[in-house]
Amino acid sequence: MTRALTADQLLFATHNAGKLEEMRELLAPRGVTVVSAKDHNLPEPVETEDTFVGNARIKAHAAASATGLVALADDSGLCIEALGGAPGVYTADWAETPEGRDFDLAMGRAHKALIDAAAPQPWRATFVSVLVLAWPDGHDEVFEGRIDGELVWPTRGAHGHGYDPMFIPEGHTLTFAEMSHQAKNAVSHRGRALQKLLAECFT
Repeated sequence: MTRALTADQLLFATHNAGKLEEMRELLAPRGVTVVSAKDHNLPEPVETEDTFVGNARIKAHAAASATGLVALADDSGLCIEALGGAPGVYTADWAETPEGRDFDLAMGRAHKALIDAAAPQPWRATFVSVLVLAWPDGHDEVFEGRIDGELVWPTRGAHGHGYDPMFIPEGHTLTFAEMSHQAKNAVSHRGRALQKLLAECFT
């Protein structure tokens, strides 16, 4: 049986300001205050797994164990069909530079890989999000959300974060980065995963 979340504060195990903002917006109607790993000066654990759920579990359990709070972690990524599902779990790694993450660089890398592969358009892709809700006693609940779509170049839009400016969700004409936060959250992979979590863990 799924365990209910009864706390009114939730630790979101992320250092990503964009993801944090999204989660705060999504949980605000439930009266849940969302604090971040950064607020608690938690280090980013090394993600050693090769699956979204494995890495989300690492982050969620590390945060719950360190703080004694119920912790939520997201591991998400962009899976590009013509690239065999890459970058997948390495989505953020494609943005790494000595100065920090640069997603303009990452999107350029994805576009170059598609061109180098002579991949025909439309460039089909899927955004995947796995949420793990972990308790200090080691229990966890897992929820997955997906959204199919296609990639565009040049990038479009100034909202969102990550690869949002190059991803158009199926059934829409705007990229995630051209949508309002509310419109994106209604259809996004993370929004879908969270809706499953809310349905199962909130009473």
